[in-house]
Amino acid sequence: MSDSQTLYKLFAAKLDAALDALESEGTLPADCSRRNVTVEPPRDPSHGDLAINAAMVLAKQAKTNPRTLAEVIIAQLAADEMVTSAEIAGPGFINLRLDPAVWLAELGAIAGQGDDYGRSDMGQGQRVNVEYVSANPTGPMHMGHCRGAVVGDALAALLEFAGHDVTREYYINDAGGQVDVLARSAHLRYREALGDDIGEIPEGLYPGDYLIPVGEYLASELGDRFKELPEEEWLPIFRAEAVEQMMNLIKADLALLGIHHDLFSSEAALHAAGKPDEAEAWLRAHDLVYDGVLEAPKGKAPPEDWEPIELPLFRATKFGDDQDRPIKKSNGSWTYFGADLAYHMQKAAEADELIDIWGADHAGTVKRIKAAVAALSEGQGKPIPFDVKLVQMVQLMRAGEPVKMSKRSGNFITIADMVEEVGKDVVRFTMLTRKPEAQMEFDFAKVVEASKDNPVFYVQYAHARISSTLRKGAAEGFAPSDVELGLLGDEELGLIKQAAQFPREIEAAAKAREPHRIAFYLYELAGAFHAYWNLGNDQPEKRFIVADNPALTRARLFLAAKLGQVIRNGLRVLGVEAVEEM
Repeated sequence: MSDSQTLYKLFAAKLDAALDALESEGTLPADCSRRNVTVEPPRDPSHGDLAINAAMVLAKQAKTNPRTLAEVIIAQLAADEMVTSAEIAGPGFINLRLDPAVWLAELGAIAGQGDDYGRSDMGQGQRVNVEYVSANPTGPMHMGHCRGAVVGDALAALLEFAGHDVTREYYINDAGGQVDVLARSAHLRYREALGDDIGEIPEGLYPGDYLIPVGEYLASELGDRFKELPEEEWLPIFRAEAVEQMMNLIKADLALLGIHHDLFSSEAALHAAGKPDEAEAWLRAHDLVYDGVLEAPKGKAPPEDWEPIELPLFRATKFGDDQDRPIKKSNGSWTYFGADLAYHMQKAAEADELIDIWGADHAGTVKRIKAAVAALSEGQGKPIPFDVKLVQMVQLMRAGEPVKMSKRSGNFITIADMVEEVGKDVVRFTMLTRKPEAQMEFDFAKVVEASKDNPVFYVQYAHARISSTLRKGAAEGFAPSDVELGLLGDEELGLIKQAAQFPREIEAAAKAREPHRIAFYLYELAGAFHAYWNLGNDQPEKRFIVADNPALTRARLFLAAKLGQVIRNGLRVLGVEAVEEM
């Protein structure tokens, strides 16, 4: 097995060769689709080492029954020297058992590839734009932003590891009314920094103390010349300055979580560059925007002041939406959808695929923006895959009680607060212990528990135990060695089999765009390691270091080192440190 060829890919290639032979002899038709053929571990390890569904998938195309086809496929595979037995299970599944030497060779693959073990070329350099966080620049990053930030960042890293060319993007919503509110709030703090008694923060402005340093900065940079001027003279300047300061704060907060974006795109700059106008012209040229009248609100009598107004409407119904959508308001300004459409058009020009990470409260806009991207695909003559991942909010808990947050009152827990209290790694890993669309509780006490029920502890403890064992072995004169790996028994082979699944887990997670799968896998691998470790508590001969058996000790230490390598590689994808001691 070459350094770049891992086990499941190797047997997928062997299966392909077997199916090619069957096509050549006429057993399979030449145009047989193998898209859904898989080589994977069986659900029950007692059934063997590899499960193959080829006979089930291809039998209909071959105009035969699955068991009959399975027999001829087995005849091809059973001759391979790596296969010790092959049998048909159920209606036509093929189960293979492999020579132990195959699994021992996989340890060599882990050793040879090191930090690259599990890395894939599956993505083929496909350009993927992952947009995540994109919070309004009106305050620090808080818990409401955290989960989407981690999911997006881990997904970007996962796709890169699987061979995609990834751009991490943040869309700055700096063109709406909330930015005017921010500017007025900053101007108030600016006056305060210049010595004015501002009293209670007026209703409708942002009251948080995080704006105090912004006011002080603006006072030091601008002096007092904007203190008494009318709003129309200072508002544009304070809008730009306040957004810049807020984005500096947001970037610093995200850096605490190890998150760095490649590209920050401004909605205000989008408008200034005339991108929405360009988008409208392009859409009209492709008959995707027309001037029409919106229907009256459904299900209830329209308001007394409602009247039909002709607006430019995007043909969203053509792409599955339930009604066509206005891209401009009656006053001629752009709707949020109109600007968003232009933004996605801008992204699509530079990428082969778009992925947006949104909060679950944006679920209502998914259908229309998907319709917009579908329109772009049709108009540009190239498919632009587009996926929106909806991330549920996280319920913060402390001492069993929910922690209430209110951004408007300035009372919220920031990402900086969380990282300071429990650490970056705990926050990141915990955010990936549930599917993003599932509800989640973040209990400040439970996430730092030293127990099996705390996944981040359990996985990091496995790596720390491995590191400790290797240090202890070195202190006693034992170095890991692959010279006598044949001394390893069934329990150790079971660990190798679990580690060998890492490359296929990476590809499966990347294909599904689900980074949480890697967190789940690492938890299972850690569990298998801890279970093996615990055997040594009652059976000294099962320990990694057996003083009177140096050869076995060196082989087990080699195994431990490679398990540690797989855990490190998985944690690196998730942006979590593999600690050496705890």
